[in-house]
Amino acid sequence: MNDVMDSPLVDAALHPVRGHMAFESCVEQLGSAIQLGIFRVGTKLPGERELAERLNVSRATLREAISALRAAGLVSTTRGRGGGTIVEPPAQTWPADQHPPRRAEIDDLIVFRAVIEPGAAHRAALTDLTVEQRELLRTSLDELAAAETPADYRQADARFHLAISTVCGSDELARACSGVQVRIHQLLAEIPFLKTNIEHSEQEHREVVEAILARDAERARAVMTAHCDATAALLKGLLP
Repeated sequence: MNDVMDSPLVDAALHPVRGHMAFESCVEQLGSAIQLGIFRVGTKLPGERELAERLNVSRATLREAISALRAAGLVSTTRGRGGGTIVEPPAQTWPADQHPPRRAEIDDLIVFRAVIEPGAAHRAALTDLTVEQRELLRTSLDELAAAETPADYRQADARFHLAISTVCGSDELARACSGVQVRIHQLLAEIPFLKTNIEHSEQEHREVVEAILARDAERARAVMTAHCDATAALLKGLLP
C-alpha cells in the first residue's frame, strides 16, 4: 500500500463515491487533495488500483477523472517504465474561462469558516488524542515552519487546518473543513504573501496546537477564532 494513501489527511480528502456522479466526484476529490498539497507537487499519484478501490469506482472512471485533471493542468502523465501521473505546480492565476468569486460568495465562506474551524479546534482539545494524532498536529506545525516558498507555505497551512479536523473523530467535520480549505486556499493565492501576517499566523498556529494538546478547549477556540478573523480581514481588504 502506498504510504501516502495511509495518511489520515488522505482519509479526510478521499471517500467512496456514491450515486450517479462518479466522474465528477472523483475529479472534485482528487483535485481538492492536489490543491491542498495532500498529494505534493512533483510526486506521483498513487496507482490506479489503489485510487479506484479508495474511491469505489472503476478504473475507466478513474482514468477519465485523471484526464480531466490533466486538462486543468493539475497533473501530467508519462508512459513507459517508471512513468505515472505527476502532480504539477499550481496555476498562479484564474483560468481564462473562470472569474474570481463574487463578494457575496467570499462573505458566505468567511461566515461558514468562522463556525467550522474554531469548533473543530474546540472539539480537538476535548478529544482523547492518540500518540499518532498528537504527532500529526506537531508534524503539520513543523511543515509550516519548513516551507520554503509561498506556495509551499499555503499548502502546509491548508494541511495544518485539515489535520485539526481529522483528529476530532467526525468524517462529516473533516469533509466540511476540507471543502473550506480548498476555497480559502484559492482565495489566498490571489493576495500578496505578507510577512507580517505570516508571523502572526505562525504564532497563532503554535498557540492553537499548544491549547489542543493541553486540552484547553476554550483557548483553542478563541485563538482559532482570532486566526480566522485575521484571514477574513485580509481577504475583505485585498480582494476586489
